[in-house]
Amino acid sequence: MPVSRIAIGSPAEAGQPDAIRAAFAEFFSMIIFVFAGEGSGMAYSKLTNNGPATPTGLIAASLSHAFGLFVAVSVGANISGGHVNPAVTFGAFIGGNITLLRSILYWIAQLLGSVVACILLKSATGGMETSGFSLSPGVSVWNALVFEIVMTFGLVYTVYATAVDPKKGNVGVVAPIAIGFIVGANILVGGAFDGASMNPAVSFGPAVVTWSWTHHWVYWVGPFIGAAIAAIIYDNIFIGDDGHEPLSSNDF
Repeated sequence: MPVSRIAIGSPAEAGQPDAIRAAFAEFFSMIIFVFAGEGSGMAYSKLTNNGPATPTGLIAASLSHAFGLFVAVSVGANISGGHVNPAVTFGAFIGGNITLLRSILYWIAQLLGSVVACILLKSATGGMETSGFSLSPGVSVWNALVFEIVMTFGLVYTVYATAVDPKKGNVGVVAPIAIGFIVGANILVGGAFDGASMNPAVSFGPAVVTWSWTHHWVYWVGPFIGAAIAAIIYDNIFIGDDGHEPLSSNDF
């Protein structure tokens, strides 16, 4: 991947109206997504009186995250690109589709959005604990790392194919639902093993509110590695130098 595609950006970018609007869009999209996804897990706990995990609960988590992400990506797409995930933003940066400084703005907004959503959930439910991500019995950190790498690879590869690729054509119309579907499908695969985060911000909010950081690094390192691999592969093999659209001069 040509290094020239990676752009640092200018400090002045942080004060540009479009960058600020984009960050706010990521913030509100993340609130929508985490409130729906995390909230569904809390609702399931309430309905089952904190009963053990069941296949029904896994399906409910898959659907709520798929539906929530579909909406969150859709409402932010025209403003920020609808990343709703620090790993997706990192993948976009690796492919030269966003500057580092704008990525940092997105990351801050995404993390804050997740924390605010978890605080709102805790308040609205009368103090119920938000469910932090953890490894199931018998699952090592290396098992979980592989899960997060592969699942996030699939997510970011889908983002590139349906939303980033200049040749996407009419496929771009279904990008939000395709992105929601791959996350829902991955939860059905990895949810029983490590919670299937694929999104450092989604893991960060509950960790802050519950102040539980056990194995938290897995939910950052795995998604970032998976995102980088997907971005490098798709950008170099399927987009290439001729099809790559340079960043706007306003982003430098």
